[in-house]
Amino acid sequence: MKVKSQFVCQQCGASYIKWVGQCTNCQAWNSLVEQVVESESGKKTAIERGRASGKKLDFVKIKTITPSDSKARLLTEFNDLNTVLGGGILFGSVSLLAGQPGIGKSTLLMQISAEVAKTRNVLYVSGEESAGQVKLRAERLGATSDKLNFASSTSANDIAKTIESGEFDLVIVDSIQTLAMDEISSAPGTVSQVTNSGNLIIRSAKSTDTAVIIVGHVTKDGTLAGPKVLEHLVDVVLNFEGDRYGGFKTVRAIKNRFGSTNEVAIFEMIETGLREVENPSATLLAERTNTDGSIILATLEGNRPILVEIQALATKTNFGYPKRTASGFDINRLNLLIAVLERRTKLKLNDKDIFINVVGGMKLNDSASDLAVCMAIASAVAGRKLDEKYVVFGEVGLGGEIRSAFRPDQRIAEAKKLGFKHAIGPATIRDKFVIPAKDLRTTLIKYIV
Repeated sequence: MKVKSQFVCQQCGASYIKWVGQCTNCQAWNSLVEQVVESESGKKTAIERGRASGKKLDFVKIKTITPSDSKARLLTEFNDLNTVLGGGILFGSVSLLAGQPGIGKSTLLMQISAEVAKTRNVLYVSGEESAGQVKLRAERLGATSDKLNFASSTSANDIAKTIESGEFDLVIVDSIQTLAMDEISSAPGTVSQVTNSGNLIIRSAKSTDTAVIIVGHVTKDGTLAGPKVLEHLVDVVLNFEGDRYGGFKTVRAIKNRFGSTNEVAIFEMIETGLREVENPSATLLAERTNTDGSIILATLEGNRPILVEIQALATKTNFGYPKRTASGFDINRLNLLIAVLERRTKLKLNDKDIFINVVGGMKLNDSASDLAVCMAIASAVAGRKLDEKYVVFGEVGLGGEIRSAFRPDQRIAEAKKLGFKHAIGPATIRDKFVIPAKDLRTTLIKYIV
């Protein structure tokens, strides 16, 4: 037998016949790890052996298939999270929960486990924490059910075998980056380990109709660590976002085979764990003071309308290059809006540092937040404030025009519910509550400048 080795990139999985410093596929440095490949001279290739060993599949007509009961789901104590999941955790489904360190992933999963364990058998498997650490969290969160079990393991083989026993209705695996298969020699967290360990657990879950939630780590830019193929393998991918030190935290589905990806659950962290926020708009605006640079935006988090405060601060720059900083808003989008303001409204901003903050730790991905950001900047520069009974929404084009917003009726309904008198929005909306804004320059002259 002739033994060969190859070098595999741990970031993208590309293979090389010799070691190189930088992967030419993903441009990562020092990511190649040597792996042994065994081959026998004179034997058939892998494709030839595969063709010879394959057999014809047993197939049935689709109309004769009896589907499983999709209505039977494991419900959590959070109604909004159940909605995000499509009605609850489906039996036999595999969900991937990703979030930055300290955001509250383990807390959320322990609360889910405690609720499900009231009626079902649950196994919490941790490869990161000891039994004592998990026990302290469980006591703090009131997870004391006899049906809630714990195991500490980093062996994907052992976890898969435990799932195949069929003793548990829900299994929590914390986390996939700590697991390793005995048959693979590479370290835990590498591409091969994450992919194969995930595959092994998913097959076990599907074969026994066991619901599994897997925790995934994220990189410094917020994307899921490890191979992208893991997201394709699982049924649901949940992103846990927010400020780890305070503010609201959101759980949204970026992939869901059993429900919509337009829903979002909003939480806040208290001493007894995570608590669902029933009226985030009222909470976000409770401490607001109407000053220059403060604008109320009617935005959407998934399908949920929320009113959030946009704050802007403009100060004279002390250096030759003005500074632009944004918290909760895309910095590239901010630079574009500043360019539109300077070109279309004649505001002089090239000698000012501009800071934008979205109150409450929210992160905006709504294009209809453009008008509110522009009005906040203009308000801060002019030193004038907008009437506190106005909310704002609308997308700003490069020509300074105000474009239509997604689901304006929900934004308007939320503003009315909280006592606002008018909304400044796109002129295409036919509603007496909305004051039409056709272009950015006219709007700023009328209300701000």
